[in-house]
This record gives sequence, structure tokens and C-alpha cells, in this order.
Amino acid sequence: MSRDDLRAHLEFFGELGVEGVRLDREWRARAASPARGADPSSSPGEPAGGAPTAAAAVGCQWLARQASADTLPVIREDLGDCTRCKLHALGRRQIVFGVGNPLAELMFVGEAPGADEDIQGEPFVGRAGQLLTKIIEAIGLRRDDVYIANVIKCRPPNNRNPEPDEVEQCEPFLFRQIDTIRPKVIVALGKFAAQSLLRTADPITRLRGREYKYRDAILMPTYHPAYLLRTPSAKREVWEDMKRVRAILRGE
Repeated sequence: MSRDDLRAHLEFFGELGVEGVRLDREWRARAASPARGADPSSSPGEPAGGAPTAAAAVGCQWLARQASADTLPVIREDLGDCTRCKLHALGRRQIVFGVGNPLAELMFVGEAPGADEDIQGEPFVGRAGQLLTKIIEAIGLRRDDVYIANVIKCRPPNNRNPEPDEVEQCEPFLFRQIDTIRPKVIVALGKFAAQSLLRTADPITRLRGREYKYRDAILMPTYHPAYLLRTPSAKREVWEDMKRVRAILRGE
């Protein structure tokens, strides 16, 4: 295979979401070692003749994620013009389902839509959303590379905290989104998202800076961008959290 053919081959797989194959010893050793938190005795898809090649493993993973991504429209259809809780009668304009890459390795979960989100139908588009975009770009990604959603899909009146009955009706759709996207890392933005996902009453100051196994992902709680707008000094802690997220995504 010529150099030009190899380049075209890698570009093609890049479009599919495959990051490429490296031949150096460091990469091959990393591919041969179990992932952080993985069960070394479990080898799904391993042929009887021995371990699969790195390219085959990546290809199988991509196909599985592609198949699961096709269910996001189904989840949105099931949600419909939701009237399951009282929020539909309390001034919400529209449902804010979620946005981003359905094959994302990184997912952000916030609390609920605000006024700007209720108008535009997309999570995190106001001032806090602009800051979140900068945070995403700071770790070398684009907003389109990640998936962003909220625990609650409708704006609570006056941006109050969601109430237990509202969470009960709405969170199953978030769980389905997570199970469909199958991110490697979930960043819970703020106290409410972290407490809802982890089923805890611990304050965000105690939760952030720690890693939790959540479904098939690693959950990293951190401060909400809206809090950073009020408390710029907390940006340093969020940056430390995001550097750890970046390292996990890189397999470090």
C-alpha cells in the first residue's frame, strides 16, 4: 500500500469516528493493557484463536455505538410534547431534549433549561452555555464533539429547582439518553445534576474532584458554569476537573 493510499484509508476511517492506528511501542502496549476499571477476565468479541487486533476492536466498538445512536430519535419521539408533570402547564415554551454528537465519549448533564434555552430549544445557549463552550474548547474539543443534556427537559418557572415529582417523570429519558450514547465520561454540572445522578444529598463541594463509576461511564461532578459566572475564583477547580476528564478520554 502506497503512502497516499494509506493516508486515504486513515481519512476514511477518521470520518467513521476511528481515531487511527499507531505502530509505536507505547501505543501497542496501551492497546494490549486493560482499560482503567475494566475486568481483565472479560474479553467480549475475542476470537477463539486469540486476542482481536486493535483495528478490529475499534471497528466493533464503533458499530455498536452507531447502532445505539439510532435510538435517540426514538427517545425524543417517546417524550413527545410531554405532559407527564406539571411543568407543561407552568409556562414552558418547548421541550429541550439535548444536543450534540450521538457517539460522544464525553457527555455533560445540567439541571434544567433556563430562559434562553426555553426559547431556542437547545441546552446551554445563554451566558452559562457560552462559558461551557469555552471549557469544552479548552480541553481540545468542540461543542459538536460532545453531547449536552439536562436532568429536566422543561424550564421550571423562574428557574427554580426542579421538584421531586418532576425529576421522577423526566429522569428516565435522561437515563435512556446516557445508555444510548454510552459516553466514556459524564460531567455533572452543578449540585442538582450531581445529586440527582448519584442519589445523594452531599454538597457539590464534597462531590467535585472525585470520580464515580456510573452505569458504564466515569462520572465527574464539577461546578455549574452559572456558578462560575458568579464566582470566578472557582474556575481553577473546574479546570483541574476538566484536565482529569481530558486525561481519562486519552486513556491516561
